[in-house]
Amino acid sequence: MQQSQKQLVAQANSSLTTLFWHIGTRINKEILQSKRAEYAKQIVSTLSTQLKAQYGRNFEERNLRRMMQFAEQFTDFEPISLLSKQLSWSHFVELLPLKNWEAKLFYARVAADQALGIRDLRKQISTKTFERTDIANTQNTSNHPAIYNNFKDPYFLDFLGLQDTYLEKDLESAILRELEAFILELGKGFAFIERQKRMIIDGEDFHLDLLFYHRNLRRLVAIELKLGRFEAQHKGQMELYLKWLDRYEKKEGELSPIGLILCAESRREQVELLEMHKDGIMVAEYWTELPPKKELEKKIHSILIEARERIERKKILN
Repeated sequence: MQQSQKQLVAQANSSLTTLFWHIGTRINKEILQSKRAEYAKQIVSTLSTQLKAQYGRNFEERNLRRMMQFAEQFTDFEPISLLSKQLSWSHFVELLPLKNWEAKLFYARVAADQALGIRDLRKQISTKTFERTDIANTQNTSNHPAIYNNFKDPYFLDFLGLQDTYLEKDLESAILRELEAFILELGKGFAFIERQKRMIIDGEDFHLDLLFYHRNLRRLVAIELKLGRFEAQHKGQMELYLKWLDRYEKKEGELSPIGLILCAESRREQVELLEMHKDGIMVAEYWTELPPKKELEKKIHSILIEARERIERKKILN
């Protein structure tokens, strides 16, 4: 019964979203074509009054204009027909203010894949998940399949509530206390396995901070936490851990483990020169405090532009 109810709701959402797209398209193409701006405004207002009287509040002028925006921004019906089976009209309304077409599709697919509600979708947008994923992808110049679209840079760990001074073990303990929030920040597919994973190599004990498994990638994910700036020797340490995991922990049917080094401050040029992505290693910053919204947007945008410029310079030199 519950499954049938879900299917009925999904069908209703899909039909409504499809209807709104067709209405928006028809208004844009047939009714407003070649009309002057002021005259067009009057037409939409009159049309809204007529439709509302006959079909209800869904056709208030504000919503009618959203339908027009929707059809104008999503000109191809094919992605709408697919996404509308998993997303409601309210999901699409949240995407309309976004200026970047790639960001719209990214958030739509994330919301569909992860079955996000409206509140969670808003959080993904407000915390710049698309831009942070894009920054992480710029490291992946070798197009390593396990890295692309599966990591972010930076990670927001403000929910840990850490004070100005803390130790590495404090960071690890705080993550384990807020494990659910940490996994949500990592993204879909991550499952926690173990903390302080012990490895004995040449009779010496080594301990990996956190070990996860990614269900979609079918890979172990080793995570190392660093309080300070990224250092080149961190690469060698992670490579050792990944080789050990590949030999002693990888199960039949799994792919080679990958690593994530979380630092208080990344050195992106060093990371780029070391080409760590080729070895399946991602480096990202973590932020324990978030700046105000405007400052956050500016900072993330600046990091993204800088990353893209570095990649372009490298292409020119090569």
